Amino acid sequence: MRLENSYIGVDGVGETTERKLWEAGAHTWADFEPSLCGPTTAERIESFIERARPRLENGDSDFFDRRLPSSERWRLYENFREEACFFDIETTGLDQTYNDVTCVSFHRDGDTETLVRGDDLTHENVRELLDAPLLVSFNGARFDIPFLEESFDLSIDAPHLDLMYPCKRVDLTGGLKAIEPECGVERDRPDISGEDAVRLWREHERGVDGALETLISYNREDTVNLKTVADDTVERLDRRLLP
Repeated sequence: MRLENSYIGVDGVGETTERKLWEAGAHTWADFEPSLCGPTTAERIESFIERARPRLENGDSDFFDRRLPSSERWRLYENFREEACFFDIETTGLDQTYNDVTCVSFHRDGDTETLVRGDDLTHENVRELLDAPLLVSFNGARFDIPFLEESFDLSIDAPHLDLMYPCKRVDLTGGLKAIEPECGVERDRPDISGEDAVRLWREHERGVDGALETLISYNREDTVNLKTVADDTVERLDRRLLP
């Protein structure tokens, strides 16, 4: 689904009215006719479309993020897929106040970059790489974002699609590793847990050869796989919702 298919950003238009518009033939904004609904609703829709079109042309994802219910943030994905930044972090524990971020990977437009604590994992670099019209994570709203904000004195307010919630809507439950096979992701190596990630970092600090490389490899793989999961999840939602 693209934003041009959506009407629920309009004041007073919910899922029921939106579906009626789709079923009446208004599959996109270009198909909308005022006769398809009451005069007040029609006026609101026309006003919204008039404001939304230039915002979309200018890549203003913030405008649509403010208008859409948080549960419908996934609708941003098709329009901003190519510019989206997929990210994942590794840490020394679960408490953002007392534990440290050890590495962060960012995947965008086919390229993946990893920042490592004690090397290039800095406030400036994290902020620069998170400068995107759409951020995509798994459980990032409760974990990754608070950790990054606390650790690097950041205020991350870009539109953020946490895949955990749209995944649940299409019955993809559990952690990322449990969901990946359902979305066609195959891993060559066994999974590592959060405890393994902490252990690998501690081994790196002690000078164990290969520990950091292994940690980075898994972190990067998690991040890249987010795109496949996002693609599959959004396609499933389209099939459920679109007529």
